[in-house]
Amino acid sequence: MKHEFYYTSRDSVTKIHAIEWIPDGEVKGILQICHGMVEYIDRYDEFAKFMSGHGYYVVGHDHLGHGKSIQTEADLGYFDERKGNQYVIGDIYQLQEMTKKKYPDVPYFMLGHSMGSFLLRQYLTMYAGGLSGAVIMGTGYQGALTLSAGRIVCRIIAAFKGWKYRSTFVDNLSFGGFNKKFEPGETSKEWITSDKKKRDEYVQDPLCSYTFTLGAYYQMFTGMKVLVRKGSMNRIPKTLPVLFTAGADDPVGAFGKSVTRVYEKYKDAGIKDVSIHLYKGDRHEILNEVDRQNVYQDILAWIEEKKSGAIKASAEITGKMGRQK
Repeated sequence: MKHEFYYTSRDSVTKIHAIEWIPDGEVKGILQICHGMVEYIDRYDEFAKFMSGHGYYVVGHDHLGHGKSIQTEADLGYFDERKGNQYVIGDIYQLQEMTKKKYPDVPYFMLGHSMGSFLLRQYLTMYAGGLSGAVIMGTGYQGALTLSAGRIVCRIIAAFKGWKYRSTFVDNLSFGGFNKKFEPGETSKEWITSDKKKRDEYVQDPLCSYTFTLGAYYQMFTGMKVLVRKGSMNRIPKTLPVLFTAGADDPVGAFGKSVTRVYEKYKDAGIKDVSIHLYKGDRHEILNEVDRQNVYQDILAWIEEKKSGAIKASAEITGKMGRQK
């Protein structure tokens, strides 16, 4: 069963739109999805139905400035320039807490795609204690100097245009080269997926075709900069299972190079159960690729394996507590 609901954002003003996909019968586990930039949670409907069909409760929300989590159309692509990243992370946490109250003793997984992967990587340094595993999808790596430069450019333009200004210059700096490998093409979005039908749906969707505001870019760069601070990954639980997955032809992940770099950094930080899976020929949105059923099955298999481990660990802890009594 699919059900839409709303809750109040951490900004204390916006009503956050969310969707839950409830399986028939017993809930085996929970999967919370953090969507990417300039899209919305209902684009994950096919994958969510697949997972709920296998007994998983799936839930996700439209981030601030996305989908239906807006007060007016002018709010699309806008984060508060002072605390936007903080609010977005807080909204993810609120949804997890609400979901855990519904299903308190069920293994809990999170999946973050693209911008959602960067948000999830931040989240893991703050709130990973209640998770049984994390799927980091379509991520990349940007250095501190690049991110600092991006923030400076945003501040300079905002001084003249305001934080709600939509800068094609900043947008091109961020995405301008992504389609180069796939040209000539019918659109500028061939880098999204090799599935023409899915790509056409994306291009024609008004909720996937606006430009981020300077405030949103500034806060996104601010959050991403947290990830490259020395020691940031040391706050992630060493026993947390983490799966990095992406298309081998995804420019966001530098065609696999940046994804592998972040994966190696997780290993270097002492995270014991970290793995990587790159899909040959796939582009940015592997959940919307021509081989997406294989991707679905692989994610399900990984979650099933880690769920069994989480249940076993919980049983061992319960047993030890019982013996201590």
